[in-house]
Amino acid sequence: MVGSQKRIEHHLLDKYEPIAKMIFRQHYRNGGMNKRFQGDVSALNYEIITKKGSIDAITYNPKTKILIERKFREGLLRVLQVNDRQFLYLKRKAKTFLIEDKNEITNDSRVYIFLVFAIILTTLILSYIVTLKKLMPLKILKDKVSTLGDENFDFECCNTEGKDEVSLLAVEFRNTAKKLKDIKEARNVFIRNIMHELKTPITKGKFLTELERTEQNDATLKEVFNRLELLINEFASIEELISSTKNIEKNLYFLDDILDNAKDILMIDEESVNGNFENKKLNVNFKLFSIAIKNLIDNAIKYSDDKKVTVKTENEDIIFENIGKELEYDLEKYYEPFFANEEKTKNSFGLGLYIIYNILKANNYSLTYEYIDGKNIFRCKKDEE
Repeated sequence: MVGSQKRIEHHLLDKYEPIAKMIFRQHYRNGGMNKRFQGDVSALNYEIITKKGSIDAITYNPKTKILIERKFREGLLRVLQVNDRQFLYLKRKAKTFLIEDKNEITNDSRVYIFLVFAIILTTLILSYIVTLKKLMPLKILKDKVSTLGDENFDFECCNTEGKDEVSLLAVEFRNTAKKLKDIKEARNVFIRNIMHELKTPITKGKFLTELERTEQNDATLKEVFNRLELLINEFASIEELISSTKNIEKNLYFLDDILDNAKDILMIDEESVNGNFENKKLNVNFKLFSIAIKNLIDNAIKYSDDKKVTVKTENEDIIFENIGKELEYDLEKYYEPFFANEEKTKNSFGLGLYIIYNILKANNYSLTYEYIDGKNIFRCKKDEE
């Protein structure tokens, strides 16, 4: 409190000492308070009170407060305050001067300050409301993120079309949720496809164990186990392909070699596949593309009337034909990984086309379908790199 009072007194002295010196100089050296000097003082927003009655009304008013008092040689300086008016009181050699400071706070200036304060306060409140509104999506976003642990990947919230930080954050979380959903779906496909594909070699292996032990049967049984190991490695490749976005390694391979590998995986007779193709070189991933060809052959044989498939080439396209019924639904419908289990239809390819679609896409191929003259025609079309 003492320090604060000292600062106030120092401020008042710095403010009023110049005007006090100017008053004394004019009175004692320049011939008194003429109208010109009073005009100059008024320009500084001060008013010189000369009437004794007006001076006494201020100096002897019981409500008058003395803010500061300083005595100096042959004189006295006081700063007085009455209500909202502030005065400089000077006395020297029995001569008294009273100057009203028009710069100090008045009722009008108080109103002005109050209005400015009200405007600032209103601005702060509005800023707070706007900020709160902007941050509200963060709470929604937090609630959505907390459900990711429960595998709730349907991540739609906030304004994903905006360019502000919250909208961009929501977009990133939505993309992450979609990727997690795809990975989970790939895991499910992986497990279901293992169960489906392993049935054939396991059944064949169980049958061989019930036969008489011969050198030929032992060799065939060994081949069955080799095929099982191969299938497991292929499933790992499929899972990695579907659940990731990294580029696969591709090289040039002959179509004949890819077809032979696919037929070996299927463990089918040569008579089931009719070849009428040009032995082209394909820029593909050998292992994955063999799996796609294997699934196309398997589906064609499974859903044909004569249990056979014809493989052809036309320019850069690879064609698989079989004689059978036309597909009930659009080809894209069969790309859904669990379509077979949901529809319970006979005319369904289960997980096969889902895997084919992803492998062909990774190798810059696409699949089309036509039904002409009782034949199902699946065409692997080469896309531009």
